[in-house]
Amino acid sequence: MSNALILHGTGGYPTENWFDWLRQELDALGCATAVPQLPGSDKPNLRRYNHFLLDELKYDFNEQTILIGHSSGAVAILGLLQALPDDVRVDTCYLVGSFKDDLGWEALCELFDPALDLAAIKNKAKHFVFIHADNDPYCPLEHAEFLAKELGGELIVKEGQKHFSVGTMGEGYRTFPFLLDLIKERNLS
Repeated sequence: MSNALILHGTGGYPTENWFDWLRQELDALGCATAVPQLPGSDKPNLRRYNHFLLDELKYDFNEQTILIGHSSGAVAILGLLQALPDDVRVDTCYLVGSFKDDLGWEALCELFDPALDLAAIKNKAKHFVFIHADNDPYCPLEHAEFLAKELGGELIVKEGQKHFSVGTMGEGYRTFPFLLDLIKERNLS
């Protein structure tokens, strides 16, 4: 049975934006889905996140796992993949509004420690799907282009969607039907 894990971004929480809506939709389709509160998300830290997800939460990662991350949650997924045991591979990673460095923000200075080994990460998932806007005010499109190229992923660029969040686009991002349809088509059909 498929399972999914949704990771929020910096300073985020499980019920903001479209996260809980997507959890409910996936659960209804028989995909056991979790949206944990990442500890200390005001200053994301890969070591802390991985300890929480792997040692405390003890989430079951396997070849049917779907990983979904928004903003620094997308980066956290890359760090999580890097930390998974060698014999564990997940199905698909959906990375929404991703980026490849700390963007010059003090809050993100611990997010890339340890440094990401994209060559190793590439082998930890069958598919990488990057969803990015052409006008994201925080995360340059070039970052998603770079990551998609390095990981052999697919890049979907949506016009005028900023950071796919309530904060940048309004209440319409309490849901994310486009992402749900992608997951249903690729993973749950």
